Amino acid sequence: MSTLPPMPPAEARKPFLRWTGPLDLRPPPPQQVILLAVLAIELLVFSIIGTNFLTWHNAFDVLRVSVELGLLALALTPVIVTGGIDLSVGSLLGLTAVLFGKMWRDAGLPIWVAAGAAVAIGAMAGSLNGLLITRLRIPALIVTLGSFSLFRGLAEGITGGVDNITNFPRSFVALGQGAQVAVFVIAGLGFWLLLHRTTVGRALSAIGYSAEGARYAGIPVERRITLTYVLAGACAAIAAMVYVAHVGQAKADAGSGYELDAIAAVVLGGTSIFGGRGSIGGTLLGLFAIAILKNGLQLSDKPTESAAVLTGVLLLVAIGLDRKPFGRASSRSSAAAVAGDGSGLEELNMRNSQLAVLSIVILAAAFIVTGGNFLLVQSMQHELTGARTPSATSRQATGDPAPPPGTAVKPITIAVMPKSKGNAYFIACKSGAEEAARERGIKMIWDGPTDPDPARQNEIIETWLTRGVDVIAVAVENRGAISSVLRKAREKGIKVVTWDSDAEPDARDFFVNQATPQGIGDTLMDTAGQLMGGKGQFAIITASLTAANMNEWQKYIELRRSSNYPDIQMVALRPCDDLQPKAFDEAKTLLNSKPDLKLIMAICSPAVPGAAEAVKQSGRRDVKVIGLGLPNDNKPYVHAGITDAVILWKTKDLGYLTVLAAADLANGTLKSGAKTIDAGRLGKIAIKESDIVLGKPFVFTKDNIDQFDF
Repeated sequence: MSTLPPMPPAEARKPFLRWTGPLDLRPPPPQQVILLAVLAIELLVFSIIGTNFLTWHNAFDVLRVSVELGLLALALTPVIVTGGIDLSVGSLLGLTAVLFGKMWRDAGLPIWVAAGAAVAIGAMAGSLNGLLITRLRIPALIVTLGSFSLFRGLAEGITGGVDNITNFPRSFVALGQGAQVAVFVIAGLGFWLLLHRTTVGRALSAIGYSAEGARYAGIPVERRITLTYVLAGACAAIAAMVYVAHVGQAKADAGSGYELDAIAAVVLGGTSIFGGRGSIGGTLLGLFAIAILKNGLQLSDKPTESAAVLTGVLLLVAIGLDRKPFGRASSRSSAAAVAGDGSGLEELNMRNSQLAVLSIVILAAAFIVTGGNFLLVQSMQHELTGARTPSATSRQATGDPAPPPGTAVKPITIAVMPKSKGNAYFIACKSGAEEAARERGIKMIWDGPTDPDPARQNEIIETWLTRGVDVIAVAVENRGAISSVLRKAREKGIKVVTWDSDAEPDARDFFVNQATPQGIGDTLMDTAGQLMGGKGQFAIITASLTAANMNEWQKYIELRRSSNYPDIQMVALRPCDDLQPKAFDEAKTLLNSKPDLKLIMAICSPAVPGAAEAVKQSGRRDVKVIGLGLPNDNKPYVHAGITDAVILWKTKDLGYLTVLAAADLANGTLKSGAKTIDAGRLGKIAIKESDIVLGKPFVFTKDNIDQFDF
């Protein structure tokens, strides 16, 4: 049986860290040169078609919102250089964020002591990954896939899927308002020194090229690999502190999906997914290529989904062309790889044809962006010359005279944000918003996160501040998290309207309310009480535990229950993240765990058909479903007798009223203290203080639901 060679005594006496010489001034490897070219093209294109893109303020914003992801990408670079992978950093970010919040709020630790303890916990979690990989010889993919689920499960278990910690001190929140850039710069410099200017960095490259060869050379492979995972865990915890300071809350699902974006940035920057080659400079190039693409698309009034498509194409090509040259490497390149000096000599083995293909694909992707935005410019020019000049209707409403012929009129730009773009409820709202935009001759930007995400809402709004829109209208996911950035918008002279759910009163001008929270809560609870015969158990499925409007509805549901239905008991409150499949899973869990359950009340639109489908498949005819939803989504379940009532308002009218109110606020016809608003086809709408109330909720039943088509 063969055994590993012992470590040479001389190598064992080498210091842990050692400066390896002067700076390497050789030119960057080909892949990074191409990425630099892509960055240059992005800067050129978006400086032409993006609003306020090429400014110092926007450059700082791009850097500031990239810090959390950038910290993870920096930490993953040494891991991937060794040939490893860490899929758990996003989940660990969520876990350490929750633990930090709990230690500060519940254990009473000083805020910075709690932060230090959270970073230490992150490092220990990383060491767990490293020990399982090195001592038990379990592949890194398997270990970190397991810890991915473990860390996220612990975070959800600690919070019960319900608890979100907020109201952090201002001294800590300042970390997420610009001070995090200094943290990122320090981390970047530290990782650059470690990977490129110390013997440890050379050892990591050698391990990635050949772990057995590294052992023979006297490198303590297990200790070096464990070090990379410890650093990754600590960096994930630091990113968690920045995330909490940025968003203003600690929650279990913080950092979801970050690990994949971080890996994408590392690999795009030229780090070999097979190990043995990589650089911090390349990782930063990959990070900023992605960040600038997203930012530029937003400032060009384009949704950022196309950035994900282009990034995915480039990533697949980069991985496909990244081949280890075993059997083909010359002795010189092999020696350089084992030396691990980060010079990337191994890249010289890339065939010219491969380099040409990579160049063509990246440049083609850039031209796709250029071409798409050229069409956008043409559309904008057309609108500026005709379609977006104030219409006769809007001039009559405001009393403004018609502009002289040939006079250029700057259009009003209103940026409207739903909680999540894929939700059928907000899709219905969008149709009404577009109707109002056409009627008033204004430009409307419709953008938002694909899933309810307070951090993503903040990021998009920051971009709108840079762009300089006239009005921001946002359906708030988290009141505390978004209010600070909305206050910043008002300080810049941008008007703010909230709709569907509200921010803090001092963070907006008006709130377009679909109905009063008390009216919604009373209607839901009265309907439930009638169906349950005044007694029994019911459960609520909500979109998220931080949704401001739904928390208000729950408050009035409970007030109505305690005063009018004391024999009815609410036994569970579960979030579905505004996703119908998750609502289905939550409803199935409730049906299995609550045998005496008589009714499920779903208070977000995807949850109503999701819960109804779960009841249908379970065969539980003793359980009824009601909720707030769209008629078209629920007609089959209403006619089948599973869903007894769907309660809502006309969502198209909500979007319509929101944009009309935003337009009137921009042109000065809607001012503080107004009692009514002329809402076009809706007639006069009452204003109560700063709330513009659409009307009372409507109950859809089997008798009337077919009369509606939305």
